[in-house]
Amino acid sequence: MMSLRGKAAAIGIAEMRPVKDMGGLTPLAIMARMARAAIDDAGLEPRDIGGLLCGVPVGDTGMIYPGSVVEYLGLSVRYLDVVDIGGASSAGMMWRAAAAIDAGMCHTVLCVAGDTFGRVPGSHWPAISLTREFEAPYGPAAANTGYALIAQRHMFEYGTTPEQLAKIAVDQRTNALKNPNALFGVTPITVDDVLRSPLIVDPLHLLEIVKPCTGGAAYIMTGKERALRAPHPPVWLLGAGEHCRHSNITYSRDITTSPISVSAPAAFAMAGLTPRDMHFVQPYDCYTITVCITLEDAGFCQKGQGGRFVAEHDLTYAGDLPCNTHGGQLSFGQPGLAGGMTHVIEGIRQLMGRGGERQVRDAQLGFVNGNGGIMSEQCSLVLSREA
Repeated sequence: MMSLRGKAAAIGIAEMRPVKDMGGLTPLAIMARMARAAIDDAGLEPRDIGGLLCGVPVGDTGMIYPGSVVEYLGLSVRYLDVVDIGGASSAGMMWRAAAAIDAGMCHTVLCVAGDTFGRVPGSHWPAISLTREFEAPYGPAAANTGYALIAQRHMFEYGTTPEQLAKIAVDQRTNALKNPNALFGVTPITVDDVLRSPLIVDPLHLLEIVKPCTGGAAYIMTGKERALRAPHPPVWLLGAGEHCRHSNITYSRDITTSPISVSAPAAFAMAGLTPRDMHFVQPYDCYTITVCITLEDAGFCQKGQGGRFVAEHDLTYAGDLPCNTHGGQLSFGQPGLAGGMTHVIEGIRQLMGRGGERQVRDAQLGFVNGNGGIMSEQCSLVLSREA
């Protein structure tokens, strides 16, 4: 099997402080700002960028997106593509960039995502036929219904409690209090606060659900030669895995076991490491139940023990298993398709030693997971400070 272990590293990052409305921005404008900032952070010039990977923002959906981004940014690239696996797109960009670099297609790749809370005039919601025909007629409340079904089933099968899931939101809020860019980085919360917040779709409460917002981020991947000359410590990709077996939850054979049970072991096998080796985790967290199932299926605890595991472990940046040290999307905010990139950026930031007050002590290895759809598309990454 082809291995990407140590073939490429992240050398520059940029992240926008999220805002609650569009603020006159467009996804392309956000991407341009983040691209410029990430290129500067890497100590490069736009002419140094040889490849581009981007997602399709929800706020301005369209076709042939990579070429539009190239034109808008004034780039000249030898490799370009769109990664369209929902919230896993930003994680999926990393191994694709490494593969393109390893294949000699280009030497340095810009990975960028930006999105708005609100649609650019003339843009339409990109619901595909399966969702329109077989789920929408039954009236689900968008993704809330799917994740609520998963949480209900997990509680039924394994005895997971609302208090256990609420603790995930509480610990991540503690992390957000040390992140000046977090949308909800001012007020601490308790388990009681979470459980007293409005019940949106049983059993999920308001404080267990992400707040959509406007934002974006970018990172730069490059090969070994340029990585070793970068101004910041390079963060190496050691392992990657990806898996998908359904799009709509209707067609999931087992809604409490996700494709992470395949993608994460593949990433750890490529890296030659195990979950026990990780110094932090940055799992996609559109809902609290997503974190619980990710920890189980990635092997940080036994299947069905996720609730007990999060209750028994300190998930804050100073704890025994730091989890979503930027606050997660639950407290940082979810800037549309760019929400998944917040986890990738935070993983890189921690391993570069740029975590500020929330820096994980002696962080050398980290696990990042991207999640698309209703626990459908999954991409798992193992990152390291050493190649």
